[in-house]
Amino acid sequence: MPIYEFYCNRCNTVYKFLSKRVNTDIVPDCPACRNIKLSRQVSLFNTGAGTDLSDNEDGMMPGIDEHKMEKAMNMIAREAEGMNENDPRQATALMRKLSDAAGLKMSSNMEEALSRIEKGEDPEKVEQEMSAILENEEPFIVGSKSKTTVKKQKPRIDDRLYELK
Repeated sequence: MPIYEFYCNRCNTVYKFLSKRVNTDIVPDCPACRNIKLSRQVSLFNTGAGTDLSDNEDGMMPGIDEHKMEKAMNMIAREAEGMNENDPRQATALMRKLSDAAGLKMSSNMEEALSRIEKGEDPEKVEQEMSAILENEEPFIVGSKSKTTVKKQKPRIDDRLYELK
């Protein structure tokens, strides 16, 4: 049985709910605030120490604002549900939204690949021509779209397990 995580913006808390079904559309109310609908969160699987990307010791994408990235991933997950998988332009628009929401800048080669797809080129042709270049570089550049933001306090994690009804 899956465990889903939901966030309450009012009390800044993440709650865990056990569901008897997979891919449920049920969105519960906040256990603390009552009558406040929670928002579904993207959960990490098998996480352990060192999962905060901003403190990642191996240097993989240091400096990522974890809260901003989580918010961006939630937005993308919602938008991806209604996306036409056969429309590559929708996929590139989604990638651009993720980049903007997370405060990331795309590498020049990734930008070129997306622009070519947006102009109507065959995505498979673009991938074939650019795969060697794209494989050898990070697709995103961290911190290049720095905006002055108010950093929200990290949410509290409620360790109790609630039943998703």
